[in-house]
Amino acid sequence: MKIYTKTGDEGKTSLFGGRKLLKSDLRIEAYGTVDELNSWIGLLRDVSEDNLQRELLKKIQDRLFTIGSELAADPDNQKLKVPDLLESDVELLEQEIDKMDEQLTRLRSFILPGGHVFVSYCHLARTVCRRAERLCVALNQENEIPPLILKYLNRLSDFLFTLSRKMAHDMGVEEVNWQPRK
Repeated sequence: MKIYTKTGDEGKTSLFGGRKLLKSDLRIEAYGTVDELNSWIGLLRDVSEDNLQRELLKKIQDRLFTIGSELAADPDNQKLKVPDLLESDVELLEQEIDKMDEQLTRLRSFILPGGHVFVSYCHLARTVCRRAERLCVALNQENEIPPLILKYLNRLSDFLFTLSRKMAHDMGVEEVNWQPRK
């Protein structure tokens, strides 16, 4: 199988199920952003030295592929079988957030992204996750998508924020609180 097919040379791509859409279509933007997020999660996994964290990040990547599969499937083709996202996937994120949060100081102000390159990677992943969520919300206005996708992306951005704080804590990096001008 060749990597290039030349079928997209005129700005269109096919959904699973065959229907062609412009590459600028909201559905393509949504699953393309989920794919971008998956790459950022891969980078986080690569820089992590914690084996349990690396395994969790791989699970998150697997779930993002599940979400991408759902978004890339033609919603009019009911015969397609795509992997399922489960409520337990959201619950896992919540459990991990709670575990990390137990080790962190109480959040009292907004935090500026940065302090260490690994922390910054978390914040970049978090902002891409928020963008993916916004695109999925917009797509949901046009074509209903499974509500669990929106819930998972929302919780994942919370997880990534908490992970950024946990990484800073573990590396002894001071969080920079935002101080509004007075």
